Parts: sequence; structure tokens; C-alpha cells
Amino acid sequence: MNHPKTLTAAHWGLYEIRDAMTAEVSIHPFATDPSPSPIGLQMLETARSDSRVRRPAVRKGWLENGPASRGQRGLEPFVEVDWSVALDLVARELGRVKQQHGNQAIFGGSYGWSSAGRFHHAQSQVHRFLNCIGGYVRHLNSYSLGVAHPLLPYLVAPIGELMMTHNDWDSLIEHCELFVTFGGVPAKNAQISQGGTAEHRIPGALARMQRAGIKFVNISPTRKDLETGADFEWWPIRPNTDTALMLALAYVLVEEGLHDTTFLATYCVGFEVFRNYLLGQKDGVRKTPDWAGGITGIDPERIRSLAREMGAKRCMINAAWSLQRAHHGEQPYWALISLAALVGQIGTPGGGFGVGYGAENLLGSPHARISGPTLPQGSNAVDSFIPVARIVDMLESPGQPFTYSGKIHHYPDVKLVYWAGGNPFHHHQDLTRLVNAWRLPDSVFVNEQFWTPLAKMADVVFPATTALEREDIFFSPKEHLIAPMKQAIPRVGEARDDYDIFRGLSDRLGVDAAFSEHRDARQWIEHLYIDWRERIAGDGVALPDFESFWHGETVALPKPSRPTVMLEAFRDDPLAHPLGTPSGKIEIYSATVDGFGYADCPGGHATWLEPAEWLGSPLATTYPLHLISDQPSTRLHSQLDHGPLSRSQKIQGREPVDIHPDDADRRGIRTGDIVRLFNARGSCLSGANVTANVVSGVVRLSTGAWFDPQDWSGNQVLEKHGNPNALTADLAASSFSQGCAAQTCLVDIEKYLDAAPPVSAFDTPDGVASLAT
Repeated sequence: MNHPKTLTAAHWGLYEIRDAMTAEVSIHPFATDPSPSPIGLQMLETARSDSRVRRPAVRKGWLENGPASRGQRGLEPFVEVDWSVALDLVARELGRVKQQHGNQAIFGGSYGWSSAGRFHHAQSQVHRFLNCIGGYVRHLNSYSLGVAHPLLPYLVAPIGELMMTHNDWDSLIEHCELFVTFGGVPAKNAQISQGGTAEHRIPGALARMQRAGIKFVNISPTRKDLETGADFEWWPIRPNTDTALMLALAYVLVEEGLHDTTFLATYCVGFEVFRNYLLGQKDGVRKTPDWAGGITGIDPERIRSLAREMGAKRCMINAAWSLQRAHHGEQPYWALISLAALVGQIGTPGGGFGVGYGAENLLGSPHARISGPTLPQGSNAVDSFIPVARIVDMLESPGQPFTYSGKIHHYPDVKLVYWAGGNPFHHHQDLTRLVNAWRLPDSVFVNEQFWTPLAKMADVVFPATTALEREDIFFSPKEHLIAPMKQAIPRVGEARDDYDIFRGLSDRLGVDAAFSEHRDARQWIEHLYIDWRERIAGDGVALPDFESFWHGETVALPKPSRPTVMLEAFRDDPLAHPLGTPSGKIEIYSATVDGFGYADCPGGHATWLEPAEWLGSPLATTYPLHLISDQPSTRLHSQLDHGPLSRSQKIQGREPVDIHPDDADRRGIRTGDIVRLFNARGSCLSGANVTANVVSGVVRLSTGAWFDPQDWSGNQVLEKHGNPNALTADLAASSFSQGCAAQTCLVDIEKYLDAAPPVSAFDTPDGVASLAT
């Protein structure tokens, strides 16, 4: 039987759709993807699930009393209304806030992970719309890289530039001899890339490296964040102590004269200041392996041996993104770059450093870096911003000052939140605090596909389409092809594209001409493609005309002529290709950052600072387990948590928590038990998985279980589903970056002996009919 085939894409990859727009529609892996992600294969089931938002819905109290009812947000039923009614209500409230308080009272929230397409991208759509009506308060950076974004330009280069230029896997396979990774190379994370992927490379690349004889050392509290197809060295380090270990490795290199003095003199500034710190001349503490062993739990002799091996072999030193999602998160990345500079192999094939191999699929890609089609967002007339993880501080403390990258700013007084794409009740920490802060703005409007916690905490919810219900262009940086994305299924319920939602609002607010430019979605897709085709033709990239592209399947992009080696041009000629740092060189010591005078980011160089919570702190006597909240393997963040793949991995309907056998035995816990994790901030229920793949003293509870408190009162009630952000601290990494510190969290755990309350995370709120009805 012939199955007509089209393509669609998601963050998890490019997928084949057979029998699109028919009752027999099905989804399959892209034929040439060597390791396709199973997550995207469940998109059909989730798109039609009972958790789908099917009609515009308004919270009852807000419908009747407007902003005066904001204290009841999340506690009341919804009323389903016609599209015209919902659009009129939201347009009227946007106009009121704009007139009474100005556009600086509107926060445009989005995290951008809503679509793989280049046009139907919620972050671009909401920001374009808000700019058309006068602007909005924006966020900077991301929860994933809240420290790396502001820090790395002072030390070496912006994180986005580094991500695009990491040494490719083929270069590593040919030249690398020793791969040392802090936090592993988790293939589960690399199932995704922003924009999607057509070629999942990491599982195959790691296996090829192993077969080539490259030695792996995985320094991590969890063993399973690296899989090479064979055994490797696992160093089970105490969480949040990686900086101390890197400093000790650097100390050995300096003490034994193994550091590359020529590289340091030619390409770096500030080595002498850092050396004085390592040798204890600044604080009286020599950063020896014995010193680090007491902090990290790592044998000092192993530290000495590894440092010597680093100095003798072609070595790549990698650090996961999770290291800088912690209190003082600047320090491990600064120490990483400093350690790699001492080794002296930055800019060589197979050597140097990596900031997140495994975090996304694109890192290590051998393909050319090509800019893609982009929806213009216009100009934002509002100057106010917040670092993304400081949203609660903004809502709680309007007008109060905050520091960021050497300057003092003030939190705006936000009266209205418009969110499209993302889920703050997943990303943010201390969710009880967020629930209470979320009731402070006058109004909260959301475009959503499913009844997530964000939708349940909104005043008006517009039903948005999924990628399967619309057309778009598949393009992702560092991929080898592009493809037309075709609609696979009819729109579910009364769902509309984000573009159509904002066009309806734009028409009511008198800015439709500016927002839509009188184009429908298909016309925009064609316009973006044609503009892109003309733009990159100047770079020697020839694309077919739009009609040929749209009626074909894929278009191959040109292959690069040489391997990708990060900072190779700088190493070849640092005068002709200086870095963008103040000195033009790698800054082991930054006079600029030192001059900011932040006590929690001091000295202008990598420094060991005790986190607010860690296994060496007094708090560990009360809460003796360090909680790691990593990326799950069965979804992206919280996306598709209601899908069959994510649900299949839960224990009694709850997110599983890994616990070491020794810690489990002391508490009478067995695999399959319902357990309660708790600290002073909150508690949650989870399903126990007893495993030696985590170090004793550590528990691992992946993020993304839809937040499901026993009630939405804003008190410290039990979270029923296993969301670790019921426990994590809403703490800034430092006064410099204001990044999140989710990985700095102590808890205890106990077997739950009461009758476990049912999970209701995927239930629709009162007043809303499910698709089944």
C-alpha cells in the first residue's frame, strides 16, 4: 500500500508523516536519522489528548470582576467562551494597562521552546505583537545558561558563538586521546536542538570515540550521564564541588611545571594572579589535591594522576551546563577555561574545552554554520528587563534595585503578563513562592496547547495549535538540510496558530497592518523563505525557488570544506583574530569583573566558594541528601509529560527518584515505594528507584513533572507528582549573573506511609470540557 509521505519537525527531530490529514495518519522516524528520538513519535497521541485546551477559557472571577479577583488566580473554575469574546476581553485589558500604566507594565514571557518551525515560533510571535503595541518588559538569558551568557564574553567569547564552533566529533575521534567531562555527555539531553535536528549524532560519536581508544573520565554524581558503549572511569564527585577539583588539577600542573607557559604568555592574561591564588599566596590556602579531596570526596592521588595525564595527552575538558546552574555558578566555568588554558591545547583539533557537549545535539556538529530565516520582531520601546530567573523578585519587589553584570537596574512594576511558549511552573525554583507572586499582577494571559500548570494559573487561555496542525520551514543551525513542514492533522478543537491569535488582537488594537503586513501564515512562510534565499546567496549558498522547495521533501545544505575547531583562528593568529574580551585574549584574570566588586563573585578569577547548601555545610545534618534535578529522558523540560512515553517511566504515576542503596536501606526504602522528599521550602511525592548509579548522599529527580500541589492555596502543601522545583531554592547564582541555582539544594527523603493522594496534574480544570466529552 502506498503511503503519501510528508515531513514535520519538533525539537526532538525531523519526522516522516504518512497519510497526512486522513484518519490513517501516522508518524515515523526520519529515514536517515541514525538515532531518532522516540519522544516526537508520540506527538499524535498528545495532540489529541484529554489535556488539550480546546476552546478559549476565562477564569470565572476575572470574567465577572476583572483584576480585582487576581488573588483567586488558580483557585476558581474556568468559563469557555467564543473567540470573539476572549479576544475582546484581552484586547480591552491590554489597552487599559497600556493607557494607565504604560508598556513598561507589560511583561512578555516566553521561553521559546514551542515550535521547531521558523515562523510559528511563539517567542518571536509574542514579542513582535507586543512591540507593535509599544513594547514590553523582556527577560535576558535562559535558565539553562543564566551564568554563561553574561560571564563568558568577559573571559573568552559569547556562549552562542562557542556552541556553534565546538570541535566537531570527527575531529575529536581523530585527534583526542583523553576526554574529561564534568557532568557527562548526556545523550538524553542531546535528543533536542533548538529548531530540531535531522541527525542525532552523539550516541554514535561517543561509541566511535570509545572504539578509537580515547580514554573517558566522567566526573559526576551520576554515572548514567555518559554512555560510550563500554566501561569508563567514573569519579563520583560531591555536587557543587567541581571548582575545587579543577583548581587542584591546575595546582598540580603549576607545581610540577606541566603548564604551557608559551600558550599562557601568548594567548592569555592574568595567569600570575591565578597562580598566586592556587599557591595560597592570596588566602593562605594551597589548592592541593589533598585540600580538594576533603571537599570533593575524590582521592587526591587520582587528582594528581589525572593532572599529569592532561599535561601529557591531547585532552578535551568538557563541562555540562548543569555546573553553572548552581550557587556561585560562575566559578566552575571560569575554572574550566583556566584549566584548559594551563593545558595549552585551546584551538587545536581534539583539544581545549567544551561548554556543554551533550547539552544540545548541535554541539560538535560537523556541518556548516548558516543563518536561517527569521521573523522580524521589530523594535522594543521599553528599556526595562530582568534576568530570566528573577521573575518572582520582579513581581514581589517593583521598583527595587538589582545588580547585573556590573550595573544597577530596577525591577519594573508589572501589571500584566502575556506568556506564549514555555512553562514557568516548570523552569522556576521554589514554586510555592512563584504561586503567590503569580497572583500579584492584575492579569495573566496565555497561549497554550495543553492544560499545564501555567494555563491553570492564567486568567484567559487561548488554545494554540501544535506543530502537527500547521505549516512551516524546518531549519536548524549546524544541520545538513532544510525541509518544508506540512500540516499533518486538522486543528484540534478551536485551536488557532499563535499568529492568528495575535492578529486578532492586533486588529482590535489598531496595529494589524504593522503586525501582519497584510499576509496570512502561508504568505509569511513564502516571504521569509524568499528573503532568506536572497540573503544567503551572497554567502555562496544556493537554494531552490520557493515552489520547488515547498513541493519537495528536503534540500541539502553545502558541506564545510574543513573540520570545525573552536578558537582555531585565534590560536593561528591572535593579533589578526583577537577575541572580543577587553584584552582580546583569554582572561584567566578579569580586571573588569574584579572591578565590579561583587562579594559573591570575587577576585576576578576562578575561586572556590562554598555554596549556600551542599554536603559540607551545617544544613546537611538536617537535610543530608543533595538533590540533583536534571533534564529528563522522556520529554523536553515539561513538554509532553502527559504523553505515553513520559507516563510509562513513572512509578505509581509519579516521577521516579534515584537513590543509592545505602541511603535507601537506612530509610527502609525499596524500588517502587512512594517516597516523600522534603526540606524547609516544601515537599513532593515521588517513586523510588534504588540504584548504585548515583553516589551515596545524592538523589536525582528529573525536572518536568507537571506541578501538581494538593491545592493551589500558595501554602507549603504537598506536591503530588514529583516536581523537584517544589524543593529548589529561588536563589541567584550571584549578584553578577542573577542566574538560577537549581542544582544547589539539600533535602531528606522518607517512605510515604499514608495513602498517596491521586495525581491530578493532567486533569482539566473545573468548567472546561475535555476532548473526550
